[in-house]
Parts: sequence; C-alpha cells; structure tokens
Amino acid sequence: MKRTRMILIHISCWLLVLIYRYGAYLLKINSFYDAAFDVSMTILQLVEFYICFLWVYPRFLKQGKTLQLIGGILLSMGAFIGGRYLIEEIIYLHFFGFHNYADGVTFSYYILDNIYYSISYVFIALGIYSVQENYKGQLAQRKLKDEVVKAELAFLKSQINPHFLYNSLNYVYSLAIPVSEKLADAILRLSDLMRYTLNDSADGKVKLGKEVEYLESYIALFKMRFEPRFYVDFKTEGLDDEQQIASLVLIPFVENAFKHGVVNDEKHPVRIVLKVQANRRLVFEVSNKINHSQKDHSSGVGLVNVYRRLDLIYPNRHELLVSNNGNTYKSTLIINL
Repeated sequence: MKRTRMILIHISCWLLVLIYRYGAYLLKINSFYDAAFDVSMTILQLVEFYICFLWVYPRFLKQGKTLQLIGGILLSMGAFIGGRYLIEEIIYLHFFGFHNYADGVTFSYYILDNIYYSISYVFIALGIYSVQENYKGQLAQRKLKDEVVKAELAFLKSQINPHFLYNSLNYVYSLAIPVSEKLADAILRLSDLMRYTLNDSADGKVKLGKEVEYLESYIALFKMRFEPRFYVDFKTEGLDDEQQIASLVLIPFVENAFKHGVVNDEKHPVRIVLKVQANRRLVFEVSNKINHSQKDHSSGVGLVNVYRRLDLIYPNRHELLVSNNGNTYKSTLIINL
C-alpha cells in the first residue's frame, strides 16, 4: 500500500511538471521542432533522476561511500549526455532531417553545455531523496515511540496482575493451613515462585544460585501434582556465589519439557543438568521423552521470548542446540557468563 501510494505521488508530481513544461506546446505556441527536443530532454532528465534516486543515493549516499557516490553521479550525467547525443544528433537527423546543435560545435562545448542541463536533476533527485528519507525516519521514530508506550503500558499491567495474584495467594495460604497441609505447602511454593518473578534488578540479572532455587521450587510444585510417579533428575555442578545470569532465562526449557514430555516414566526421566565450567561457561541441558499423546503441540510464547532475550542480553555469547529424534527432545543452552 505504501509503495503504491509513493508511485502515485511520483506520477502526480511529474504530470504537473510535464503540464507546466508542455503547456505552451499544447496551446500550439511551440513548433514540432521545439517540442521534439523538449520531449527528448524530459525523458533523459527523468532517466537521470531515477538513476540517482533509485540507485546512486540509496546505494552509496546512505552507506557513506563517497567515491562510489561521485562515480554514480558522473555515470548518471554520462547517461544523460550520451542519450541526448544519440537521440537528438543521430536519431532525429535520420528520421526527421534535423538535429539540435549546429555543425562545428566542439566536443568540449557539447559536454559542458549538457552538464549545465543535467546537473539540476542530480540535485533535484538529492533533495527529494533527502526529504523522503527524513520522512521515513520520522515515521520510524513515531512508530518506535508508539511501541515504547505500548510496551510500558503492557509492563505496568503485567506488574499489577502478578502483585494482586501474589497477595491473594498469601491470603489463600492462610485459609488453607487448617484444611490441608499439602495444599498450603503447594500454595506457599506457588507464592514463592510468584515473588521471584516480581523481583527485579537494575541490569535484569540475578545470582545463579537464586535461579537454581527457582527451578527447584518449580520442579517441587510439579512433583506435588504427579507424585508418586514423577521422575525428574536435576543436577548442578560448579556453582558459586559470584555467578550471575539473566533472570528466568532457564525456566522456559524446563516448562517445555514438562508440557511436552513424559514425567511419569521411571526408565526415561526428565534430565536437567546445569554446570558452570572453569572458564565461566554455563551449560544447561534439558532432555525428555516426547509425549506423543500430547494434543497441544505449540511451544507457546515462552521459548520465543527466551530466544529473543538471549539475542539481546548475550549477543555472540550464547549458543542454543536442539535435537529431536522422534522419541527424545533435548535442548542445550551454552552461555559465556
């Protein structure tokens, strides 16, 4: 739609230019001789304009390639001068018996005279291209501001709802204690999970040990749902108090394993291994037997979001490997902390 609109704007503007230029001719004031040269001049100036507008400036000006830019402009002017000579001095002479420049005109004069006629459309193309790019920049900035506002509103809304739920869970926990110790324990764990998601730091990172505690609480909560047939093997290695990681970046892989995997098969438990090597290289592996009876095959937004967060927080510092042989699904996340 935007491209079509831009084409219509160009057509409308050029129609106005042509009407202004050929208005006298349409009123029978100019002769065919004059009109022929006006037509060739206009066509070649349009060619020169769009060589600069569509190729030279987008390709070289925008990239700051000065030498290529100068070469492209000279090429567009050469196309104008060469095209004018071909049409007005050769084709017109052959078909109509007249040509533009008088006999005896020197080569240098012809070049300099046509530089005068061609250079204006080089600058016209530059002016229009600059206006267009400035307009695109303003639209992009306006769109970015709108997205920021939407993101802020969504963030505020997401903060209100979890706080309300967290406070409500604490109230429900107090009611559940005399009814069922197991129910109260489940609510308490869920409340702890909620509280962890609400905690935030200036750089969005937490101690790796806290992230591990969150994973353990999440696993313990699921265990209550499926016990006694709940088989998850969670191991850690090489952790210390100084290591930090982006909060909630590991949990989507565990969620995915519980959602799409089999947790009640003793021979094929869900395996979760987190280890930090001596060079501060974190390796997080999650593997599970695939639940082929699972009706919901979508991975949801969790993994999509974590992929995006990894790209933003650990650019060129992480690697994500996924394997699926039809029976076992395994994801391996490697991060240089």
